Amino acid sequence: MALTDFQKEILQGIPDVLPSPKARDTKVSHAPKRKDILTKAEKKLALKNALRYFDKKHHAVLAPEFADELEQYGRIYMYRFRPEYKMYARSIDEYPFRSKQAAAIMLMIQNNLNPAVAQHPHELITYGGNGAVFQNWAQYLLTMRYLAEMTEEQTLVMYSGHPMGLFPSHKDAPRVVVSNGMVIPNYSKPDDWERMNALGVSQYGQMTAGSYMYIGPQGIVHGTTITVLNAGRMLEGKAEDGLGGKLFVTSGLGGMSGAQAKAAVIAGAVGIIAEINEKAAKKRHEQGWVDELYYDLDEIITRIRKAQETKETVSLAYVGNVVDLWEKLVDEDIYVDLGSDQTSLHNPWAGGYYPVGLTFEESNEMMAREPEKFREHVRASLRRQVDAINKLTAKGMYFFDYGNAFLLEASRAGADILKQDGTFRYPSYVQDIMGPMCFDYGFGPFRWVCTSGKPEDLDLTDRIAMEVMTEIAETAPDEISQQMHDNIRWIREAKTNKLVVGSQARILYADAEGRIKIASAFNEAVKSGKISAPVVLGRDHHDVSGTDSPFRETSNIYDGSSFTADMAIQNVIGDAFRGATWVSIHNGGGVGWGEVINGGFGMVLDGSEDAGRRLKMMLHWDVNNGISRRSWARNSGAIFAAKRAMKDNPDLIVTLPNLADDDLVNDLFK
Repeated sequence: MALTDFQKEILQGIPDVLPSPKARDTKVSHAPKRKDILTKAEKKLALKNALRYFDKKHHAVLAPEFADELEQYGRIYMYRFRPEYKMYARSIDEYPFRSKQAAAIMLMIQNNLNPAVAQHPHELITYGGNGAVFQNWAQYLLTMRYLAEMTEEQTLVMYSGHPMGLFPSHKDAPRVVVSNGMVIPNYSKPDDWERMNALGVSQYGQMTAGSYMYIGPQGIVHGTTITVLNAGRMLEGKAEDGLGGKLFVTSGLGGMSGAQAKAAVIAGAVGIIAEINEKAAKKRHEQGWVDELYYDLDEIITRIRKAQETKETVSLAYVGNVVDLWEKLVDEDIYVDLGSDQTSLHNPWAGGYYPVGLTFEESNEMMAREPEKFREHVRASLRRQVDAINKLTAKGMYFFDYGNAFLLEASRAGADILKQDGTFRYPSYVQDIMGPMCFDYGFGPFRWVCTSGKPEDLDLTDRIAMEVMTEIAETAPDEISQQMHDNIRWIREAKTNKLVVGSQARILYADAEGRIKIASAFNEAVKSGKISAPVVLGRDHHDVSGTDSPFRETSNIYDGSSFTADMAIQNVIGDAFRGATWVSIHNGGGVGWGEVINGGFGMVLDGSEDAGRRLKMMLHWDVNNGISRRSWARNSGAIFAAKRAMKDNPDLIVTLPNLADDDLVNDLFK
């Protein structure tokens, strides 16, 4: 069979003949210029590191070009080598491959870099301002070539975007093992990332960016919907079935944060989202993820009042600074029911947070040229933002940290965010909602991608998942009945809510029983031909077991172990030898470099008996590892879930805690 031009380009890898230089495309959102952090000697080292991907005959041409990129942008992206073909997830059979598992991974990588999906696609950044798939385009080209060439007796090893090579393994081993940002702990400050990334030796993979598992804003919209719904249920005069007329105010329409507007509408609320990057706001509006755009505060206030009065379900974006919005809401005495923030405060100094008083362009200039001055602007802005939020919570607003390090960075900025005992005034959403309701019971963001690219395959998987969940719900215990109800409603309405951006993908919160039964049904449907091509399984790292993050995923663990990372490390090791197609482990993600260790997996369901065997082993471990750790931390929901899991599988034996009497312990320390 003749190779297509696309397949030839993939197999070529890094071309022997240099492609022409590429002009910077102004229609695409670009990463801000990174600060000038390298010494002269380190800049020489960064250049030598970049040139080692290329035959020496090209060095005289590439060296000055790469030096110029380093000077202009603070990084060497190798723009010249960005492919000419369109970047999107093709049908799996369009890729050149010797291993169909590897072809599925190529599809997932291209989806992460699709301009409709990625935040800064030409800088290979998927979301979060710095969540990278690769550090440069040479790494992309070489990785895709290796994936096209590899067999199922080899494993590709990835060091922070760099393909270290193909190594002999076996068919039950992962096809790819990814690590991102794994540095010596004492060298895990934000400036360490800036330096190592500029040198080309490490990267911030976020969560699903560097693990090839991002599915656009849909990837977080289900969790955001659950969070907003249950935050509403905490309000006086509960909102059991929806949030009609309730006002939810937050910020961010970029990568993960882009889910907030859609989630607000699904929950039935009036959603107000501030976004300072006009390109990001317009992108979400064009994709149908936010209903209306406003540039004038007076105009949006008028619209908010109307929506509240008529109990309208609508999402409104303010294209401007979120602090201006919060202060305007205070000045106009608008009652806000729910509040949060999803600026990328894990990355506050390099484009994750834009301070009030500066335009988007002024901030981008200052963060690169006057980084210390920019830091002061960010800190002052956070103090003002918290002051406005405090005034609104005093009137009854329920505010929660949505896992973006808002509380952490606001406290470091000296904002009035701490109680007298030194704890935060406001909860993390995991403490109040996701932890006790979902993670402790084993529910988390399970997801899948139809590698055919056919909407009809996705429709069938939706129906299969709904049938499985409905059947499970009939005998589910009371402790998880609300979760089952919300998740069945979600999958029933998924197509209507128009969630697909990029690949034909779906997300659904499910526990181990749900994941295993759904995956088994998918595998059978692929085997029978009902689903026309393999299905890729995965999850967000933001899950029961995958992430150790004391300010987010493990913030509802109170036995002193929330700053340990055994769970995430054990999880990726266990997934690898239980049959995952690829695994990843990252430093950073969500709340920042040095603040979290997180991991994920991908699994290809090809209809085979091997896939059926692997999915049962791996998915059972991937959930119950976290339940066991949460149970040992004395979380009551997790103790219940662990006992239930042991009853269902006699080979599972979990060490359960004995609960000490508080009076006995307290009397010893009077």
